[in-house]
Amino acid sequence: MRAERLVPLIVACALFMEQLDSTVIATSLPAIAADLQEDPISLKLALTSYLLSLAVFIPASGWFADRFGSRTVFRAAIVIFTAGSLLCGLAHSLPDFVAFRILQGMGGAMMVPVGRLVILRTVPKEEIVSALAWLTIPALMGPVLGPPLGGFITTYFDWRYIFFINIPIGFIGVVLATRFIPDIREEDVPPFDMRGMGLSGIGLSGLVFGFALLGQHAVAPSIALAVIAAGAVAMGFYVRHARHTERAILDLELLKIPTFFAGVIGASLFRIGIGALPFLLPLMLQLGFGLTPFASGMITFASAAGAMTMKFTAAPIIRTFGFRRVLVVNCVIASGFIAIGALFRPDMPYLVLVGALLLGGFFRSLQFTSTNALSYADVSNEAMSRATSFASVAQQVSISTGVAVAALVLDGMRSWRGDGTLHLDDFSVAFIVVSLIAVCSVFFFVRLPADAGAELAQRRTKPAAPAETPNEMGSAA
Repeated sequence: MRAERLVPLIVACALFMEQLDSTVIATSLPAIAADLQEDPISLKLALTSYLLSLAVFIPASGWFADRFGSRTVFRAAIVIFTAGSLLCGLAHSLPDFVAFRILQGMGGAMMVPVGRLVILRTVPKEEIVSALAWLTIPALMGPVLGPPLGGFITTYFDWRYIFFINIPIGFIGVVLATRFIPDIREEDVPPFDMRGMGLSGIGLSGLVFGFALLGQHAVAPSIALAVIAAGAVAMGFYVRHARHTERAILDLELLKIPTFFAGVIGASLFRIGIGALPFLLPLMLQLGFGLTPFASGMITFASAAGAMTMKFTAAPIIRTFGFRRVLVVNCVIASGFIAIGALFRPDMPYLVLVGALLLGGFFRSLQFTSTNALSYADVSNEAMSRATSFASVAQQVSISTGVAVAALVLDGMRSWRGDGTLHLDDFSVAFIVVSLIAVCSVFFFVRLPADAGAELAQRRTKPAAPAETPNEMGSAA
């Protein structure tokens, strides 16, 4: 099998395991909360703690891969993630569960970014879009299988079994990585930026965990705000540190590349809206509609199924219309499909719900594929490891922020009403809020040159035209 297919498919084993885990737990959150005797909204910590761990440890992934070899780090990451899964299935309290999710995150922080780095360094640039599509095809099977599988296990067995699924998958991943993944490493690796790791870790964890604590009645709002402030201060110190450090762990110089800036920072707003969906949809269907976890999973899997169908058309769409036009138009469409969740009602035909989620998954996945590919369009091979680390951190922070924002809106609506229960209208407000945040990313994409990412898109373009203003969006579409 050609390299641009074989290597992505092997890396996809790890991504499949991670995506299956995250979608399974999202469907099972209400049942886990009941078993651990916790408020369902409090279980957002199970999602944000994992994403927080990713954000903290991902910056080191590129350095470790360069220093110890991509295959060595990739295999170790799979083992750590699998061990964390086993422990999650044995947890009996929320603190234990959160701690084991953090351990999983430590493995995931190395697993996916290092796997993506292998692809970017072994596949020619003109094949990257196709390779990333091959990477995500098996990986999308996780979100497809996760909701119905998690719902089935939770409804008819015990939610703990959902974490044991990762054990055989992890074993297969280790075997395939050992046999086929090249052990790529750099000859001249700079010293590890320990100070930058500490500052960025404190800063990112403070911001993400602080937002997660808002609305968490176990602590006072002043404590949550203090944690956020501490995180912001630490990130301020990190920015100053990075400006005076040649090889900072998060290379801020990459943001001077227009395509990287738009594909990472601009897309973060869109990912806030996307990050909220795995949290909002299962809760709404189970608490608002009264469905079982299995019935909920049989509906929510449609989003992933729509995303999978897109992977076969991503490259031709981008090649035909170009990155900028696709990102601008598709951002508005995909954000609209997030907002459509506000219209879902228990008496609606399930075919209508599934159809809306199917189409929404298609357009959201197109946006993900386009921004992921565009981010690396103009990044040199020497800077690729730092770029993958930076992009992965931004992605996890934005997704965890989406969960925190959605939970904060739900808790705010519940507190404003004063009855302590969640109503269907609360979810409608949350869907609208996160969709408005997501659509704001369009203002980053309209500023891209017309030929942005032309080499990746394999298009013949005219000389670059001035970036369009927001008022010209209609003509660009």
